[in-house]
Amino acid sequence: MIARLRPLMTQWTFVVPVLAVVLLVFTWGRSLPGAVVAVVTLVLAGAVLAAVHHAEVVAHRVGEPFGSLVLAVAVTIIEVALIVTLMIDGGDKSATLARDTVFAAVMITCNGIVGLSLLVGSLRHRTAVFNPEGTGAALATVATLATLSLVLPTFTTSKPGPEFSGVQLMFAAVSSLILYGLFVTTQTVRHRDYFLPITRLGEVITSEDHADAPSKRSALLSLGLLGLALIGVVGLAKGVSPAIESGVQAAGLHQAVVGVVIALLVLLPETIAAVRAARRDRVQTSLNLALGSAMASIGLTIPAVALASIWLSGPLVLGLGPTHMVLLALTVVVSLLTVVPGRATPLQGGVHLVLFAAYLELAINP
Repeated sequence: MIARLRPLMTQWTFVVPVLAVVLLVFTWGRSLPGAVVAVVTLVLAGAVLAAVHHAEVVAHRVGEPFGSLVLAVAVTIIEVALIVTLMIDGGDKSATLARDTVFAAVMITCNGIVGLSLLVGSLRHRTAVFNPEGTGAALATVATLATLSLVLPTFTTSKPGPEFSGVQLMFAAVSSLILYGLFVTTQTVRHRDYFLPITRLGEVITSEDHADAPSKRSALLSLGLLGLALIGVVGLAKGVSPAIESGVQAAGLHQAVVGVVIALLVLLPETIAAVRAARRDRVQTSLNLALGSAMASIGLTIPAVALASIWLSGPLVLGLGPTHMVLLALTVVVSLLTVVPGRATPLQGGVHLVLFAAYLELAINP
């Protein structure tokens, strides 16, 4: 066994996740000087690439749509832990942290990752093809979760400001879990074929013929290393967040930019994995990753912060402002028009990317 592991232990995909966790242990909770921040950033980038590699190994072993689900859920669970940790440490100034992070994740996934995947897939293969039944179901779930959790608090009257009352928050949390559970059951059990890649003729691709699937032992090892890499990514992102905050304040930017930058770092593994899938003409896998991440971000974050609010003394602001509600509504409408035909050209990818650019612009200049 040791002899078999020795060659693997010299590979960068094994070394970097372990190094990231070791570095996280030594830097956690400490103020980092500039040189250490540079080292942490380099290891963070390596951990992102390692996470993508191991996620693809697991995905190849278990097949779609389980592979994209593994990466989406793993990233989101650790992201939720990061949000709750920052809320506990941040006091009143973290009142909007959950809202800003979840909305950033929705815009990054539904416009950034989707737009980039459609653009890459359509430029390389003329058109990007996917299954509108599965993608439409995912989009409907994301739109419902986002509206219930991020839009309704702006209009409720039980509490002043864009906040839920305790009962309303519990309802939103339970509804989020139920919807997410229903979607996962639909995706992996009852209608799994709706979420599998399809050919240009609309035939479902049930297996990949270009390479043999990795062994069970290799897949389990990659699963463990994926977890280590993601812990390193999120933990190191938290470590460099004070430097990001200082840079944002020095540049005179809005505080919400910090959440956007951290969300971009955390979602980088899924972005790279989605673009790679699109290059292989597996746009359905890319959309599974994007919409699944958006759904998991809402469906797991809202219940987590609802539970955390029991012992958190500060307010929990979930309601979006008018500008962000317009962006969310436009995103849902454009996504619907993109999904219905089941194929997309570079135009659709460009439209989503422009929406994402508009979100970034308004985050910098609200």
